[in-house]
Amino acid sequence: MASDTPTGPIRSGTEVLKRAGITNLRFHDLRHEAVSRLVEKGLSDQEVAAISGRKSMQMLRRYSHLRAEDLVEKLG
Repeated sequence: MASDTPTGPIRSGTEVLKRAGITNLRFHDLRHEAVSRLVEKGLSDQEVAAISGRKSMQMLRRYSHLRAEDLVEKLG
């Protein structure tokens, strides 16, 4: 029987955010951020896809956002 009420770690995280006064943050946002940081650390697309569970490179690119300053630094 499915429930709309979060349970386990998701519920705990939701409660922590609520107590901290953080609104409008979803698990998806954290996954998106993690993919971007892994790319910035220099992991290959294949490595990031394996870690994040992305099955296609198109979706991986959609969720990884490079910071302009990192690109400038790489260009020297």
